[in-house]
Amino acid sequence: MYPIVERDSALRPFERDINLRMDNYYRTRGTLTGGGRLRDFANAHEYYGFHHTAEGWVYREWAPGADALYLSGEFNGWDATANPMNPIGGGSWELRLPEETLHDGSRVKTVVRNGGELTWHIPLYARRVVQDQTSFDWICEVWDPTTPYPWTDAGFRRDEHLFIYETHVGMATEELRVGTYREFADSVLPRVQYLGYNTIQIMAVMEHPFYGSFGYQVSNFFAASSRFGYPEDLKYLVNRAHEMGIAVLLDVVHSHAVKNTVEGINRFDGTDTQFFRAGRAGDHPAWDTKCFNYGKHEVIHFLLSNLKFWMEEYHFDGFRFDGVTSMLYHDHGLGAAFTNLKMYFSLNTDTEAITYLQLANELIHELRPDGISIAEDMSGMPGMTVKVSDGGIGFDYRLAMGLPDMWTRQVRWVKDEDWGLAYIWNELTGRLAATIAYVESHDQALVGDQTIIFRLAGARMYTDMDRCCHNEVIDRAVALHKMLRLLTAAAGGNGYLNFMGNEFGHPEWIDFPREGNDWSYKYCRRQWSLADNGYLKYGQLNLFDRDMIHAFREHNILADGTAHLLRLSQDDHILAFERGGLVFVFNFDPVHTRQDYIIPVSTGRDHAVLFTTDDGCYGGFDNISHETLSACVPGQRSPALSVCLPPRSAMVLRPAD
Repeated sequence: MYPIVERDSALRPFERDINLRMDNYYRTRGTLTGGGRLRDFANAHEYYGFHHTAEGWVYREWAPGADALYLSGEFNGWDATANPMNPIGGGSWELRLPEETLHDGSRVKTVVRNGGELTWHIPLYARRVVQDQTSFDWICEVWDPTTPYPWTDAGFRRDEHLFIYETHVGMATEELRVGTYREFADSVLPRVQYLGYNTIQIMAVMEHPFYGSFGYQVSNFFAASSRFGYPEDLKYLVNRAHEMGIAVLLDVVHSHAVKNTVEGINRFDGTDTQFFRAGRAGDHPAWDTKCFNYGKHEVIHFLLSNLKFWMEEYHFDGFRFDGVTSMLYHDHGLGAAFTNLKMYFSLNTDTEAITYLQLANELIHELRPDGISIAEDMSGMPGMTVKVSDGGIGFDYRLAMGLPDMWTRQVRWVKDEDWGLAYIWNELTGRLAATIAYVESHDQALVGDQTIIFRLAGARMYTDMDRCCHNEVIDRAVALHKMLRLLTAAAGGNGYLNFMGNEFGHPEWIDFPREGNDWSYKYCRRQWSLADNGYLKYGQLNLFDRDMIHAFREHNILADGTAHLLRLSQDDHILAFERGGLVFVFNFDPVHTRQDYIIPVSTGRDHAVLFTTDDGCYGGFDNISHETLSACVPGQRSPALSVCLPPRSAMVLRPAD
């Protein structure tokens, strides 16, 4: 019996299913590695693709369904068949060229013959892919510099507990254009450091032909998006982040791939099944993309090598795996409400995808014992963050995807006075896995949805955010924006995530340039000046987020695995708890002040106010006293605090020195 079953009696009826998963894992691993290390297996990128050698250039591809392969490019006047590749067995092909034939930046494409048809493709292991500004075709540029990048991050060690700043390089500039890796490194990373986040999670790095896909329809898995600069520019960004003590996660997409055949890997060898499942199973019905065949060893080789490539070539510290729910189930979990354990252990479960994810997590932690893996899974699959050796899937964290949905429901549909604090508390703390909590990510910022600040303030955010302006709508929006973040970060998980700009209530949704908006970048940028100009409440929200993150890191509250409830009163709208030695007290009542309200505490020490959401510097009214509170309250036999909290406010206290 695996430990996952020993620790959770509810899984006992599914012990055979878990044993089957583990048998699949060990059998597949043994076949792939022969009992060796995964890191010695995941080296496809070191063999395939373009490599600069002492004898010249060697180019290899795996295309088992092709009848012939050719290399065409600027070097041969784009002649389709002048340079045939030689079959070398196992569906692989090779071409050797003299040193002077190619150079870094040489533009090439692979030509594939299948039957009587010639098709043009981007090489599978291309490391740089660009869009020609005249023809708009996507083209591979040969990229294998002989001089290694001068990394200076050998001594970097990430923090144990994650405060993640989710980012998109292209839209991180205030100007009406696409930003670059170097601009991000020089302009945005200092902001991240100032705010106190110790990890960035970068979206849209893997090359994608459609900018508006947010990077989630990948075409070239080994190419860093050329929209933002050169490969060395991305390395500069990662190296700079490490110099600042910031870990870097790649938003990796192994759940599906773009259908494009010219730009992507689909039908590279002329068949439907080189990488993807056959027939309808290979087509994602919701995303119009292709679904990988995780039961094919060559596909596992490709994907595992991809993870190793990003970790070793670019020094990424780990990954946030996109679309894990889609991988886990044959129906991709579409429209499913996972209401009982049987739904996780059925014929609908893709056990081959589970095996791949187990191998992926083993590889990540074999390469880096402190490597990070985060699953985007809304289904709540048991064992997601349990070690593989214990019968789990092996992720370090899963995203607490129910939390932003919960907050959206509260703000959108429930009157403030009717918020169910017991329900909110259970949603925040009732977790069986290590989770990353968040109020909102990029998902809630896209057109078609709304950010929390927009749901709270509406159009008033465009006119009434001057620091001197106070009205019922804006005061409520500013207060709840702070309270929701404070409560979620303090009680909601084992880590915390914020999407860039949301920390200060960025007023615009995200709408990528498209025909429907006249290809405008107006809504595809971050207006940092709103937080910086000193006149608007956005700056006050930004300062609150900074002080909150710094306080949580200074007091290491995430080291305390769960928050400990002190008081929950639905009638009084009061919620109080301890975590990491700090006491958090919330008054969600929209009208009434709670005067001399008794909060029990676990220590007899007096408590000092660390900060409150009502502090004037954060856009509040300075109605909460910062005097030290005695833990000896008349009439109370146990340690307690007597607090005064105005409506819609929260306070954070620490034991007094």
